[in-house]
Amino acid sequence: MQPKLLDILVCLQCKSELSCQSSQSGADGEIIEGVLTCQKCGENYQIIKGIPRFVEPDNYASSFGYQWNEFKATQLDSASGTTQSADRFYAETEWTREWLKDKWILDAGCGAGRFLDAIAENDCEVVGIDISSAIEASAKNLADRKNIHFVQAGIYELPFRDGTFDGCYCIGVVQHTPSPPKTLESISRIVKKSGRIAVTIYERKPWTFLFGKYLIRPVTRRMKDETLLKTIRFVMPLAFPVTDVLFRIPVLNKVFRFLIPVANYVEKTDLSRRQRYEWAVLDTFDMLSPAFDQPQTDAETEANLSRVGIVNIKKLDNPGVNMIGEKA
Repeated sequence: MQPKLLDILVCLQCKSELSCQSSQSGADGEIIEGVLTCQKCGENYQIIKGIPRFVEPDNYASSFGYQWNEFKATQLDSASGTTQSADRFYAETEWTREWLKDKWILDAGCGAGRFLDAIAENDCEVVGIDISSAIEASAKNLADRKNIHFVQAGIYELPFRDGTFDGCYCIGVVQHTPSPPKTLESISRIVKKSGRIAVTIYERKPWTFLFGKYLIRPVTRRMKDETLLKTIRFVMPLAFPVTDVLFRIPVLNKVFRFLIPVANYVEKTDLSRRQRYEWAVLDTFDMLSPAFDQPQTDAETEANLSRVGIVNIKKLDNPGVNMIGEKA
């Protein structure tokens, strides 16, 4: 943990400032192990492996912790040699490098850090939070990026004062939380007046729950993560080449994608076949393992954003429900 992070962290209980007692520091002054103590109520929070911890290790998002530690570098542009994540980040936020300069940004649900990796090239400070142990994968991946900070915290109990950040993005996370409206309320709270917010959520249509993955999720989401991943790796040598053909058939490819719960991105031509195979294993696990999968409609997302003070809401022409706005 870099000492400058103390400037924005507060106690979960009373929102008061925290002091830090370090028991192990790095050569550059980074705090590796220590304790954060509330100066008002005395509540303590551990710093472990350089990460402040504001949540119990076992929680509803444990599958994501397992997932991102297994596939920690799969979707990082710096590892894949592509711009997949950067392209998606800029498309789904419409933020520019000029706007990001000197800003404090929150990545709400950073996983292994694919979007942190993309934004880190800018002259801004970015805090990645995740409720799961995925935060450790992110910290390992991006340890050399001194403008990125890592915090393990729940999205409903963010250890920041209201109006802390200039911007917050939450891409592919909201539908995996217990209450999407409450999630939008929580992340909007920590954005300052006129600050920006960007969210991307699975889209719900009348036929969504007939999608193949929702028919088998009642079984797969109850499986042990290790067992589910082994099962996916077992069937993928057959599923991948079959979907590689079916997902390319004009018109019918949409039907096959809807029926077959395999994430084979045949359209991603800048990925090698080996990379697409690994993405297929990763995102098929991502489809089938989460405790929560609650897609939203455009209308209810816009209404929920408006209710928590987000104005100038704009729906972007990207997959899913992708909306941006500003804090009133």
